[in-house]
Amino acid sequence: MPRRAITFSRGYYYHVFNRGFDKKPVFYTAENYVYALDLIKKYFRKYSVTSIAYCLMPNHYHFLLRQDGDLPLGNAIRDIFNAYVQDLNRQRQKSGSLFQGRFKAIQIEDEAYLIHLCRYIHRNPIDTYPHLVNRIEDWLYSNYPEWIRSRNGKLVDHDFINSYFKKRKDYSEFVLEQPAAKVFRRMERYLFD
Repeated sequence: MPRRAITFSRGYYYHVFNRGFDKKPVFYTAENYVYALDLIKKYFRKYSVTSIAYCLMPNHYHFLLRQDGDLPLGNAIRDIFNAYVQDLNRQRQKSGSLFQGRFKAIQIEDEAYLIHLCRYIHRNPIDTYPHLVNRIEDWLYSNYPEWIRSRNGKLVDHDFINSYFKKRKDYSEFVLEQPAAKVFRRMERYLFD
């Protein structure tokens, strides 16, 4: 497989995402999500990766990550999902690919869009699967509840949140707003094809 065009570097932010092969599910049970989250915590610690925003959905995932160490955060994603796929294939007595190719990674070059990307990621449970949950905070496999402090979790950077939102209710109001068309057009490169 050819090398990635992107170089992962300390101190930079990246949108990392992928979806199931043929848009099929990649998470089937609550246990699948929990196992993936355990792997995420383990490998993010190992590779010094900070989770800013994430959402695991039935057939895809999104992360906004910051690389805090010298090891490429792409290695963490590779290790997480290699272990996840092997375990899931073993459970389901299958083999082969689960995901639609390699994960996508985009370096965030416009700091103003970091927070808009967080909103996009956190809105996934109501925007991409309208009947999955009634409220964003009801989706358990996202760190939105940590952002609004309705749940304690380890996959969040409170200093990052506080630098943009002094009050957590300000973030929940921001997330519930639909982004302006201009913002959405500038964010299109961060979305699935």
